[in-house]
Formats: sequence, structure tokens, C-alpha cells
Amino acid sequence: MNAAAPRDHAADGEDGGRGGLRAALAGLTTRGRSFLAAGIAAAGCAYVLGQADLLRVGLLLAVLPLICAVAAHRTRYRVAGSRRLAPQRVETGSEARVHLRVDNVSRVPTGLLMLQDHVPYMLGPRPRFVLDRVEAGGRREVSYRVRSDLRGRFPLGPLQLRLGDPFGMCELTRSFSAYDTLTVIPRTEPLPPVTLGGESGGYGEGRQRSLALAGDDDIIPRAYRHGDDLRRVHWRSTARYGELMVRREEQPQRARCTVLLDTRELAYEGGGPDSAFEWAVSGAASVLTHLLERGYAVRLLTDTGSGMPGEGAEGFAGSGRAAEEHAEAAGLLMDTLAVVDHSDGAGLSRAFDVLRGGHEGLLVAFFGDLDEEQTALTARMRQRHGAAVAFVLDSGTWLTGGSVAGAVEDRVRRLREAGWQAFAVSPGDRLAELWQLAGGTPTQAPAADTYGGWS
Repeated sequence: MNAAAPRDHAADGEDGGRGGLRAALAGLTTRGRSFLAAGIAAAGCAYVLGQADLLRVGLLLAVLPLICAVAAHRTRYRVAGSRRLAPQRVETGSEARVHLRVDNVSRVPTGLLMLQDHVPYMLGPRPRFVLDRVEAGGRREVSYRVRSDLRGRFPLGPLQLRLGDPFGMCELTRSFSAYDTLTVIPRTEPLPPVTLGGESGGYGEGRQRSLALAGDDDIIPRAYRHGDDLRRVHWRSTARYGELMVRREEQPQRARCTVLLDTRELAYEGGGPDSAFEWAVSGAASVLTHLLERGYAVRLLTDTGSGMPGEGAEGFAGSGRAAEEHAEAAGLLMDTLAVVDHSDGAGLSRAFDVLRGGHEGLLVAFFGDLDEEQTALTARMRQRHGAAVAFVLDSGTWLTGGSVAGAVEDRVRRLREAGWQAFAVSPGDRLAELWQLAGGTPTQAPAADTYGGWS
């Protein structure tokens, strides 16, 4: 079966003649094998008993499945298959629909087709469809749903077609080579707008602007643009660069935020969609999405000291950019969190070294179990940030479903003494409520040019 290029999504089929007659004979069904065995047995008995009529019956029974296999082998359907995901990125617990389309691009109609798509068991049972005769140039469309409670990237495919003869003697399987990937991202929770005292000025689109008020050495010129005030022409730079240059009198300073996610395996116990680690991952996704939409330059950092591939020096910028670029940045962040897993690290020293190196701004952290040493190190992270919020998840509390233990309360108290706004997270706690507590009474969001605080 040859496959023409599909119109929706790339999927190339295999030629039906590649397997040869051996593949066709291997495709004999139980009925076909039974007919062949009965025919051979009847022919053998006819030879021993000398019964010509029985020999004819035996030859008929044996030849029929062979004829069907040869006919299936010589049938050259040209079929194109395509797959389309809607959407390609879904949150945990949400459904995505997979649309399959089969086009008969040959000049002859097909027989009965069985369509089957390979799906990981986490997404549900393997879908199978029976397609009636497809006319020349016709198409058939079917769809099915997939759903996962676990994060990850799941391959879909390859798509398979089974061709059968009218007598049910032979079935041939033809596979398409294309795969698709469904990305299941953490569930995000909408967060209320809050204002946090002690945050460095500037928020999103209402960011700070610093004036270049010093001497000429501090002025950063730029090329002249149509409509610029000629009084801002910087003649010294114009002479240096050979083109008209103007003073850049103000430079935007975008509000920045680092989201620290503790992924140490020893810091979390248990697993599954309701585990403490999944709550932390979902919380990090919610905060990143929330601040990115409000104009922050956000950065994701883990305990290993590594960030995200493709991040700029200040992280991913927020909504001040084009909507397409903003959506792309949010997608990259969610794709990273979709596959984040436990690290084998024992401490947070690498993350501390990264935070100590710069990127002042808001710090939001999600921690697992903290011992004495890691609590002291975490308290020191607060020094270079205008505001810092910590969510501490005790795995023992999450496993038992009980209240926060005294040891965790002591860790939270020490972080608060160091300047953190720290909260112990119990099973069933909602991030939105804790987020609201971090900023006190929520405020109505004013215009972007006057917005202070953070949300």
C-alpha cells in the first residue's frame, strides 16, 4: 500500500509489495490457515484412498486461501493517513482529541479497512476503527479522546491499517511512519492580584525607568528614527559612528522574578498526581504563567542550578512583547515542567550559587523537606532579593494526610525570621489562598503605568 502525502499532517505509508508473497502468506487468518490445513489433509487422504473427488475438494480448500493471499498481495491501494491533535498541549486531567483521516488517492475503491493507532497505556486503550469501502478519491475521518493524570510527553503512532479479502482468508497490516507527540503539562491555578511589601519597585508593564542624568559617558545612544526630537541628537556619537545618533534618555527596567523548584528526590516521598512533588510543580507552573502574563521577566531555576534552554540573560520576558512570542515563552516553560523529574542532589547549594550571582528581583520558591543545613542555606538566599516567598511541603504530612508537624513549623519560622514570607503547605491547600495570604488583602489592579507591587 503506497501512501501519498497527506494534507493535514505528515504520515507516509509502506508499499504493499515490499513484504512479498512471504508476508502475504504470513497474513493468513485463522480461517485461511484452517482451510489450507483441511485442504492438505483432504488431498493426502485422497491420495492414500485413491478418491479423485476428495482430491478435488482438498485442492479447492487449499488453493482458496492461497488465491486470496496472492490477490491481497497484488492489490495496490494508494492510501494516505494523517493525524491531528487538538490541542497538542493539555493540562493533566484534561482531554485532547485525536483526529485521524484516511484518503484513498488511487483509482480503485478499497475493501474493508481496520484502522488502529498506537497509544501509550497511560492515555487509555488502543483505539480501533472499522472503515467501510472507501471509494476512489474518497476519505474517511474518525476521532478518539486521550487523557492523562500524569505529566509527560507521550508519542502517538504509528498508525496502522489492516487490509482483508472478502472471504476473510488473509489480512495484511500496513504501517505509517509518522509519530506525533502529546505534551501533558502541569495543571495551573489562576492566582489573585496581590501586593507584596518590600518588593523592588516596578511591575510588569509599569516597570521602572532610570534616567541617564550623568555625564556624556553614561549616555547610551541609539540610531536616529523618524520623528525623534532633533534636540536629542548626540553629536559626539554621531561623529564617532558616522550616522545620526540620539540620546536614549531612559532605559526600561523590567520587573524580574525567579521561580525556584526543589526537585531533590530525598526531599519528597510518595508519587502520583496527588503527591507533594506534583503540587510543587503545579505551583511553579501557576506562578510562572501568572507573572509572565503580567509583564515580568521570569526565570525557572531548579536545585541543580540549571535553568531552561533558550532563556535570555533575564529569563523569558512577559507581555510587553508580541502575543505570539509571549505564547511561545509560556509554552517553553510548560514543556519544561511537563518533563521535570526528581534530581539525585542532596542540597540546594548550586541554586544558592546561581542566586548569589545576581538577578535581583522577586523570588518564589517551592521546597520539599528541609533539614537544618538546608534551612540555613535557604535563609541566606533571601539576601539579594527585594521580596521572597517560600512554600514548604513536608512529605510526611502529605503521606499521612495529617496536620503540619512541629519540625516543619520550626523551619517556616526560621525562614520568616530571615525575611521570607514562608508558608507550610498541607494536603488540600490551594495555592491561590496561600498567594493571597502572601500579599495580604488583594487589591484591584490599576492601570499598567501606575501598578505597584506584584501579582
